[in-house]
Amino acid sequence: MSIKIDRIGNILVQEISYILSTQIKDKDISFVTVTDVKVSKDLGHAKVYVTILDDSKKELTLKSLKNASGFVRRALYDRVDLRHVPEIEFVYDESIDYGKRIESLIDNLNK
Repeated sequence: MSIKIDRIGNILVQEISYILSTQIKDKDISFVTVTDVKVSKDLGHAKVYVTILDDSKKELTLKSLKNASGFVRRALYDRVDLRHVPEIEFVYDESIDYGKRIESLIDNLNK
């Protein structure tokens, strides 16, 4: 990836995290952490990877994030100096769960 796309992804992580924590009033979107943003080469689409503290509310939270993506995108227009703000798609980040599973397998091997 290019340095420009990586830099835009890092800026979007910070700004989307700020918007979700301060401007979204939906109680279903509480305790959401933005872990990464992957921006397409044409800057038209961005996958926002999130983790959710309460796994039992994962589907409800992802649905609420999908509904709030338009609001988040409009808020990004005000906060980020880009000609075109990319379309946002929220995706659950499986890497934390994968890391926990690998750690438990290693612990079982050591026993």
